Amino acid sequence: MPAVPAAHQTLAILRYLSRQAGPVSAASIVRDLKLPRSTVYHLLATLAEDGFVAHVPEDRRYALGLAAYELGTGYVRQAPLQRIARVPLADLVDRVGHSAHLAVLHGREVVYVIEERAPGRPPLVTDVGVRLPAQLTASGRAMLARLQPAQVRALFPDPAAFVLRTAAGPRSPSALRALLVDIRRRGHAFEDGEVTTGFASIASPVLDHSGHPVAGVAVTFPGAAVPSAARERVAAQVARTAATITRRIGGTPA
Repeated sequence: MPAVPAAHQTLAILRYLSRQAGPVSAASIVRDLKLPRSTVYHLLATLAEDGFVAHVPEDRRYALGLAAYELGTGYVRQAPLQRIARVPLADLVDRVGHSAHLAVLHGREVVYVIEERAPGRPPLVTDVGVRLPAQLTASGRAMLARLQPAQVRALFPDPAAFVLRTAAGPRSPSALRALLVDIRRRGHAFEDGEVTTGFASIASPVLDHSGHPVAGVAVTFPGAAVPSAARERVAAQVARTAATITRRIGGTPA
């Protein structure tokens, strides 16, 4: 089937707007997406007319509109990510023998959308619908490490943005930056006792076609029960599952 350039350009604009911390100018869209100026203005006008883009005339800037929000709520109602990820997550639990979960990023928090509990394992705080500070959880860290630095700064601009559950965890933007650098170097995220005392988690991100993190896959286990060598094996299995889900949604594994 032949490609439709206007459709690709329209989707590129919507994706671009969805990644911004606030309204942006048309000139920024032209520059960052390398699209013709006239094309961008025509597409923005059409998107604004249909409600997918909101124009802020005082600032000469554009943001996502109500129709885009309605698409997002439709996604939540249909829950395709949960349907796609449930079997790979259950397979992960079978392989490692510990409970696993899938979380999505929502502002400075993660929201848990799937929990697969291993037989005989205790219940965790990562039940479906629970929200936790993203910078404390392994799944949140895995996703934050794949965001652009400007996006992380927008989410965590100062120490007031940091919430702790135990005595451990980053407390400042500089501490978070150092942590995310280490995660990118290792290839997976880790937390030990920062969400729940006595428990540790390992996570990898699920990525879309542009490399943007759409979810985090994590396994949680009693920290004292899993030695370092075994944790590396768990990390490899978590990365394998995240890659499987990434491919299923049309993304490119990390």
